[in-house]
Amino acid sequence: MKTTSHQHMASIAVLAFISVLTVACQSGDKSPKDKPAPEVGVMTIQLQSQPMETELPGRTAAHMVAEIRPQVGGIILKRAFTEGANVKAGDLLYQIDPAPYQATYASAEAALQKTDASLASVKLKAERYAQLVKINAVSSQDNDDIQASLRQGEADLASAKAALETARINLAYTRIVSPIAGRVETSTVTPGALVTANQETALTTVQQLDPIYVDITQPSSALLQLKRQLASGALKKVGENATRMRVVLEDGSLYAHDGVLSVTGVTVNQSSGAVTLRAVVPNPEGLLLPGMYVRGILQEAVNTHAILIPQQSMSRNNRGEGTVLVVDAENKVELRTLTAERAIGNQWLISKGLSAGEKVIVEGLQKVKVGDTVKAVEVAAPGATSTTQAPAVAAGK
Repeated sequence: MKTTSHQHMASIAVLAFISVLTVACQSGDKSPKDKPAPEVGVMTIQLQSQPMETELPGRTAAHMVAEIRPQVGGIILKRAFTEGANVKAGDLLYQIDPAPYQATYASAEAALQKTDASLASVKLKAERYAQLVKINAVSSQDNDDIQASLRQGEADLASAKAALETARINLAYTRIVSPIAGRVETSTVTPGALVTANQETALTTVQQLDPIYVDITQPSSALLQLKRQLASGALKKVGENATRMRVVLEDGSLYAHDGVLSVTGVTVNQSSGAVTLRAVVPNPEGLLLPGMYVRGILQEAVNTHAILIPQQSMSRNNRGEGTVLVVDAENKVELRTLTAERAIGNQWLISKGLSAGEKVIVEGLQKVKVGDTVKAVEVAAPGATSTTQAPAVAAGK
């Protein structure tokens, strides 16, 4: 009886083992080909119009600078301005002791009056002699002498007038006024100081700060590339109007007023290989001071057939070339080598390697490899966080 029970239990165990083995075999029969294709997010390349902006380093410079020097010598009687204040053109800055120049002016004025009186007498005599010589009442020699005296008197009168004008100018120069409107700097002299005409040391400096210049430097190679692209039609000019420039301050903030590019340098710096560009920028609040470091953003042209891809979609191979994964017409992953011209915010501007209509993988890159069949799902193209463009960046060919 025990033997029959043991045989029954052994039969049950064998049947259970065969069932497990059958299930395992059936599970192992599934082929990897039956697995669903991995899903990846793709962005379909579309041509778009992209402003080509370049951010360049620069420094501010005063629009006008006047170094104040005396044009006559003397003792400074007073300083008529507050250091650091704004002055207008014609405002008095210094007063030089005018006493000796007033005396010189008075002397020149008296000399003019004396010469004028003498000339009047000679003129009347010359007129009489001119009539008398016609009737031989006086000799021709006497008439010639008096006519010569008249011309000499006229020359003396002109010289006296010039001397008086010189004295008047020198007297006016004792009032040292500002030739321009602007902000006056610190004074190098105090009342009581002796100054000389056209001395080397300036008494002070007046700088016009509104508007203000921003001088930026651009590599000559970048300027040459831009001209070639414009000539070939790859880029289009922004417009016939003056190129506008945005200013980024030292702390990274954007300045409130845009400038206008006024001058493009015609000489390349031999040491740096750069060309200087000058923009005129409004400065009504006086925020910009001469010598400040800033960055200028220029919109130079517009690329009407731009191709942009997210930066995270591009990697590099062992040769440093830029590469992306694309999905072909058969939904297979393909490796593509490309050239990125420059960064635009969080995107790359592609100049070679991609064309409109192709699908670039932007999500799920870690799940696939070249040759895999995938399920492509269109995702929204991430927008650039900034339109500021860095200088051209080589990303492989």
